[in-house]
Order: sequence, then C-alpha cells, then structure tokens
Amino acid sequence: MKKNTLCLWYNHDAEEAAKFYAQTFPDSKVGAVHRAPADFPGGKAGQVLTVEFTVCGVQCIGLNGGDIFKHSEAFSFQIATDDQAETDRYWNAIVGNGGAESECGWCKDKWGLSWQITPRVLTEAIAKGGEVAKRAFEAMMDMRKIDVAKIEAAVRGKAT
Repeated sequence: MKKNTLCLWYNHDAEEAAKFYAQTFPDSKVGAVHRAPADFPGGKAGQVLTVEFTVCGVQCIGLNGGDIFKHSEAFSFQIATDDQAETDRYWNAIVGNGGAESECGWCKDKWGLSWQITPRVLTEAIAKGGEVAKRAFEAMMDMRKIDVAKIEAAVRGKAT
C-alpha cells in the first residue's frame, strides 16, 4: 500500500463500484479484495470489507462500512477530457448506470460519488483569465454536461 490512498466509503457494494470504474476509465483497475475476518458494524465475517482499486491512476480503497456515512460533493473526482466524444462517453457511463446529472459538468454515480467531467478546453480557458475566462465560465454556468463546441465558441467570443 502506498503512503497516501483515498478511502471511499460504500454501503456494501465497493467491489461493484470498483469494477464499474475499472471498466469505464483508462488507467483504472481492481486490485485485492479483502474479506472481513469477523463480524463488523454493517457486515458479517466473510463479506467483502475492502477493495483496492485505481481510478485514472489514483489509488483508492473502497470500504464497505454500511449506511452510516454518505458521499457528498465536498469530494469529487475531476476527469479531464480531450473532446466531446470523451466527455459524452464518461458522462453517459456514469449517468446511464443509475447516476444523476448535476450542473456545470458535475454528475453523481449510483453510489453517490460526485464526478466532474471537465473538457480541457474549459479549464484552459478559465486559466487564461480575463474576458476569455469570463465568457467560458458564463457559458458553462448554463450547462449540465459540458458542450465543448459552446465553450470553444465562447472562447472565440462568439455566441452559439
């Protein structure tokens, strides 16, 4: 185990979530699955307790801790995308697998974990500052899934 690993709390389905992430995102995989050696709050001996997995190169552990704690938008994965096709693929995978849309490129998976599916054109425009950043930001504020063409138009100073 690395010195720093994200620990994500799940009710009882960390392994299912890890498999979904591994199938959906590049540089992602499921590692070791550890079973509880004894009963624990929210589970029984022999059930999956933790799952080691990687999401886009970020090492995580999924902990099946029961329904005591919930995910919130205070934590999210931000996935940088190169074009509309990649943006659509990740967004549709999350939302289409029991997730939910939110605003400004945010969505939640069916386990309640928040994701920001963010085209690079948007982050690059905001990093430029000034009027370019303002136009791109204002365009984004009306979106759920980010529309790359509309962000590109805003960067150029053209309304769509």
